[in-house]
Amino acid sequence: MNKIKERSLQIIGVAGTLACVAIFIHEPSFPTPDKLIVFLLFVFMIFRQAGEMLRRLLPFVVLIIVYESFRGLAHRLNSHVNYTLAPHIDKALFGNLPTVYLQRWLWHGHVQWYDFVLYIPYLLFFVLPISLALLVWKTREHYYWQVVTSYMTLFFAAFLTFLVFPTAPPWLASQQHYIQPIVRTSSYVWASLGIHDFPSLYNHLAANPVAAVPSLHSACATLLAIFIFKLYGRRWGLVSLIYPALIYVGVIYEGEHYAFDVIAGIIYAVGAYYAGPYVLSYVQRLGHSASKNIKKLKRAPVVPKALNYQRDND
Repeated sequence: MNKIKERSLQIIGVAGTLACVAIFIHEPSFPTPDKLIVFLLFVFMIFRQAGEMLRRLLPFVVLIIVYESFRGLAHRLNSHVNYTLAPHIDKALFGNLPTVYLQRWLWHGHVQWYDFVLYIPYLLFFVLPISLALLVWKTREHYYWQVVTSYMTLFFAAFLTFLVFPTAPPWLASQQHYIQPIVRTSSYVWASLGIHDFPSLYNHLAANPVAAVPSLHSACATLLAIFIFKLYGRRWGLVSLIYPALIYVGVIYEGEHYAFDVIAGIIYAVGAYYAGPYVLSYVQRLGHSASKNIKKLKRAPVVPKALNYQRDND
C-alpha cells in the first residue's frame, strides 16, 4: 500500500512539475517565493523528499514573504523620502552619475541583446538564494541554517534601513526632476520578455518604490558569492562572481540604483555574513530555553479537579 501511495505521489510530482513549466513557458511571470515553493514541492515529490524539503525551505520562504510584506509598509510609516544623498555621493565619486555614463554608451532607444544579459540576473533575486539554500542542504548540510540566517539578517537589516531612511531610486528621482533625465530601461526589457504578473500571494504584497539603499539585489548577490567561496572553494567562487558583477552593472545601467546603493548593499552583505552565526546562536538559545520551559510545564503536577473543587469550597 505504501509503495502504491509513493508511486502515486511521484506521478503527481511529475505532472505538477510539467504543468508548472508549461504555464511558465506559455505565460512567463516573475519567479516569486510562493511560486517557487509550489514548483519545488512537485519536483521533490518525484524524489520522495517533499516533506523534508518543506521542513527545510518553508520557514525560509515564509520569512521572505513576511519581510516583503513589512517592506511594502515601510514607506507608509515614514514619508520623508531622500532624493539627493545618493546622487550627490555618486557625482562626488565619479564626476557624474554612473547611470548617465552607462546609458550614453549602451542605451540607443531600444532593447539590445546585452539588456537581456544584464536584466535576467535581476529576475533571479529569489531564485538564487533559494537555490543556494537547497544546494547547501544537499552538499554542506552543517551550514544550512547559517546560510538561511545570514540571508534573513540581511533582509531585515535592509527593512530597518528602508523604514528609517527611505531613498528614491534614480528613475524616480529623474521623474521628480531631482537629477537629469534617465531611462528606466528595465521596463523596456520586461515588456520585451513578455513577463506578466501571474496571480500569486506575493503579487498581492504592496511594493516599496523608495527602498533604494541598500541595493538588496546587490547585497543578495554578494552574499551568495561569499558563501560559494567559503563552502565550495576558490574556483567556484570566481565563477560565482559573474552574477554579482552583472547585478552591479545592471541595476546602475537600468536606472534602478545608484552606485552608492550598490556599495551599501555590498557592505550589508559582508555584515550579514559575519553577523549570521551570532544571530543563529541567539535564536537557538531562545529555542532551547522555550523548549525547556515547555517541558517544565508538561512535568508540572496536575491538581485533580475534585481537589480544586474542595479547596474552592473551603
